[in-house]
Amino acid sequence: MRLSQYFLPLLRETPSEAQIVSHRLMLRAGMVRQSSAGIYSWLPLGLRVLRKVEQIVREEQDRSGAQEILMPTIQPAELWRESGRYDDYGKEMLRITDRHEREMLYGPTNEEQVTVIVRDAIRSYRDLPKNLYHIQWKFRDEVRPRFGVMRGREFLMKDNYSFDLDRAGAKHSYNKMFVAYLRTFARMGLKAIPMRADTGPIGGDLSHEFQILADTGESEVFCDKRWLEADVLAEHLDYDGDLEPFFQQWTSLYAATDEMHKPEGCPISEEQLVTARGIEVGHIFYFGNKYSKPMGAVVTGPNGEEVALEMGSYGIGVSRLVGALIEANHDDAGIIWPESVAPFRIGLINLRNADEKCRATCEDLYGKFRTAGIDVLYDDRDESAGAKFAAMDLIGIPDQLIVGPRGLAAGNIEHKHRRTGQRTDLPLDSAIARFAAHQGD
Repeated sequence: MRLSQYFLPLLRETPSEAQIVSHRLMLRAGMVRQSSAGIYSWLPLGLRVLRKVEQIVREEQDRSGAQEILMPTIQPAELWRESGRYDDYGKEMLRITDRHEREMLYGPTNEEQVTVIVRDAIRSYRDLPKNLYHIQWKFRDEVRPRFGVMRGREFLMKDNYSFDLDRAGAKHSYNKMFVAYLRTFARMGLKAIPMRADTGPIGGDLSHEFQILADTGESEVFCDKRWLEADVLAEHLDYDGDLEPFFQQWTSLYAATDEMHKPEGCPISEEQLVTARGIEVGHIFYFGNKYSKPMGAVVTGPNGEEVALEMGSYGIGVSRLVGALIEANHDDAGIIWPESVAPFRIGLINLRNADEKCRATCEDLYGKFRTAGIDVLYDDRDESAGAKFAAMDLIGIPDQLIVGPRGLAAGNIEHKHRRTGQRTDLPLDSAIARFAAHQGD
């Protein structure tokens, strides 16, 4: 993509309403614009990142055996009355009446909707287990939406729901999601730590929230320092095998939010304890038959008896993750995207637009990168070198290739690594091969 043609409305000044780093940088980098309180339009750069995050979430759900569906944003109120949650949910639920005076709502979550889908389709234990997920926009009418996409009213969420015959099967489904979540966040370059959590309005008796560590996190968290050394992607696990030992191994390491942490009762030494800031990016729940029983989601068991389905639900805030990634990956100059979620892999900078050799070299590189399937943002604008460097640093593309007359005279271009700031000369004839070799790593 040529930057001269790209819709990228950068801001030099930080908007006064932006209180946290991710909100400031998303506005300045032209990723989003506010439509109304807590509701945002996603512009091309922001949408590219959102789609990258969404795809990693999707791939790990698919890997676990979950199946993707798509449920509507608008739900009938009668479903929520069946479960007993319609009157209990409170003012966060946006309630609507259609032209036929039917009560509807903009779904804040989908336990009721998916329970009805499964209730109407599955009759026998032989059709179990099932795990269904979707990635859909949600709405919760926060009384004070703030912090940009981190605490908005409208947000993109992956939520999925498991259905099993008994508690043992439900716990296996829970463990699958426990593993899938750790893998999902690790693939984005995030250190995510599962912490035992309150089940809240979702209900149930088993729940973990996943906190990523970031210096600008919302709340204080405490964990065993062995968490910082853990590499979940090095684990080769069979989702159909016994995952309980893995679950026990990882949950045996101490981790607690500030609400749960009791210094006098902490089981590890001060030397082993890490104190950090955390941002919640995912939550998983097991709640048994809380929804299936009142809504009549039952199957015929092995002995002919009716059995209410054992359920769990599992959520990841996809749009919230974009903000969380920035909170964990930035410096004074701007965003530093991990390669797996970066909007572009390469930022190509022409230092001298008027120079025929610089222009021809950039055009050649641009075409070859595109042919190789490498996402490249080519800054071909008639701007100063300083303005081009500042823009590339602000939007956080992992690698910058800088083409100037002096380097070309020696047969080189300059490579700048955004995260480390390291600059090296790169032979022009090896640039394509170098980045093509790492494509998909």
